[in-house]
Amino acid sequence: MSTGFKKAMKEKLLEVKEQILNQLVSESGEFQEIVDDMEAKDLADIAADDIDIRILEVLGSQEIKRLQLVDSALGRIENGHYGVCMSCGKKIPQERLQAIPYAILCIDCKSSEERRNR
Repeated sequence: MSTGFKKAMKEKLLEVKEQILNQLVSESGEFQEIVDDMEAKDLADIAADDIDIRILEVLGSQEIKRLQLVDSALGRIENGHYGVCMSCGKKIPQERLQAIPYAILCIDCKSSEERRNR
């Protein structure tokens, strides 16, 4: 996977993280208070940092999961494992990563997981 693609995906992941944080700020006064109390003054700085435990307490389970997936994907970019299926070890197609930049499974493994969960 090219360095340019990884860089573009990192930027996209940071944008997704910032969008989630912006949405949470607009929906939750308590979340806004937490953001206001943080040292970072803009949401881009907050999005670039790891999520504070106090923030996780405010978030719903869906948002927690998405933010954890985004953070995990950013970590995989840093350690060179981005775009590799966590189940079978095959490369995740770039088209899938462009659609879901925090995907951890290739299409085949995701389909198998969904069939098992029915």
